[in-house]
Amino acid sequence: MRYNPRFAIDGALKPMGATKNIDALHEQMIGWRRDIHMHPETAFEEVRTAKIVADKLKAWGYQVTEGIAKTGVVATLKVGTSNRSIALRADMDALNVLETNNFGHASTVKGKMHACGHDGHTTMLLGAAQVLAETRNFDGTVHLIFQPAEEGLGGGKAMVKEGLFERFPAETVWGMHNMPGFPSGHFAVRKGAMMAGSDRLDITVRGVGGHAAFPHKTVDPVVTAAAIVTALQTIASRTLDPLEQVVISVTQIHAGDAYNVIPEEVVMCGSVRTFKPQVQAKVIEAIERIATNVAAAHGAIAEVTYTKGYPPTVNSDKETEIAVEVARQVVGPERVRSDVTPIMGSEDFSYMLLEKPGCYIMLGNGAGDERGACMCHNPGYDFNDDILPTGVKYWQALVESQLPKR
Repeated sequence: MRYNPRFAIDGALKPMGATKNIDALHEQMIGWRRDIHMHPETAFEEVRTAKIVADKLKAWGYQVTEGIAKTGVVATLKVGTSNRSIALRADMDALNVLETNNFGHASTVKGKMHACGHDGHTTMLLGAAQVLAETRNFDGTVHLIFQPAEEGLGGGKAMVKEGLFERFPAETVWGMHNMPGFPSGHFAVRKGAMMAGSDRLDITVRGVGGHAAFPHKTVDPVVTAAAIVTALQTIASRTLDPLEQVVISVTQIHAGDAYNVIPEEVVMCGSVRTFKPQVQAKVIEAIERIATNVAAAHGAIAEVTYTKGYPPTVNSDKETEIAVEVARQVVGPERVRSDVTPIMGSEDFSYMLLEKPGCYIMLGNGAGDERGACMCHNPGYDFNDDILPTGVKYWQALVESQLPKR
C-alpha cells in the first residue's frame, strides 16, 4: 500500500483531526502518568488505579463497567448509527521491583514500581478516551479495555474467561506497548508472531546425599543438575531446525544447607520461550528425555514439570497492515518498521488475539542516550512522557480509520 498521509485504510480521505486537543492534553497526561507511577499496584490489586480510570471515563460520558477480572475496567462509547465496533486495550499493573530512581514521582510503595510502563499505557488510552469523547469523529462503538494483572498472572485470560467479548462485542482488538531500545516516537510491528509464548519449567533431581569428603558414597544431585543445565542448551543447537527460535533458561537452582553436605535433592526452575506450537511440543519432549536420561547416567532420578503459560502473541495480517498505515499517518513512514524481529518477551494480550483478529504494536520509548532507553523490568526504568501524545494520536487515528464517518 503506497503511503498517503491522508489516506484511511478503507480508502476514504480523512484528516487526523484534534491534534491541537492532544497537544493541550500533554501536560495533564504527564500528571496522570506520574501519579499512577507514584502509587503502583500489582496484579489484581489495581484498586486505586481502576478507580481513577473509571471516574475519568464516567466524567467524559462513557458507559463504564467495573470489576471484570476483579479490578478490570471496560468503557464503551457509541457514536452515530453504525453497528461496527473496535476494542483498544491497555494494562494497569506494576511489578514487584524496588525502584532505584530518586526523581519526584518515584514509587511511594516499597518493593513495587511501574517498571514496565503500564502507567504510560493506561495514560495514553485515557488521553485517547478524552479526545474521542470530545471530537466524536467516528461512527460506531469503541470499547476501551483497562486490564489488570498482565505481569504473570494472566489478567487478559481472566477477562476473556469472564465473557469480555460476549459482553462487549468487537470486530477487532488492538494493543500497544512501549519499547526501550527503539527511538522515541517510532513504531515497530510485524505480521504473525510478535512476541513469544512463555512457559515454566521445574526439574527436581533426586540422588543420595552424604558427606562432602566422601562423594563416592553419594549420588550427587548437584553435579547431575549441572550436567542437565548444560545438556538442555543442545535443544536449540542440535534438536531443532536452526531457523526455529527457542530460549531455554534455567533461572533458579536450589539445593543444600551446609558446606560439607552433599544434598539429597536439587530443584531447578526456568523459563521456555517459543513462537510455534510444533516447536513447543518438540521442546517439551526433548527436555523430558534429556533430564531423565542425564540423571539416569549419573545414577539419579529427574522429575520434570512443564507448565504452559502465555501463548505467543500473533498479529493477524490484515490488522497489521492497518496498524502500519495508521502509524505512518501519525509519525511518517520513515519512523515505522513493519519487519521488526520477533520479541522473546511474552504478553497476555495473546489471549485476546486468540479470540479476535488484531494487532499488537510497539512504540519506541527511547534508544541510546535518549531518555527512556533503560530496559523494562529494570529498577531504574521510567516511561518516557514525551511519547504520550504519539500514543494518543495513534489510538485516535486507528479508531477514525476503522469506524469512519459516512
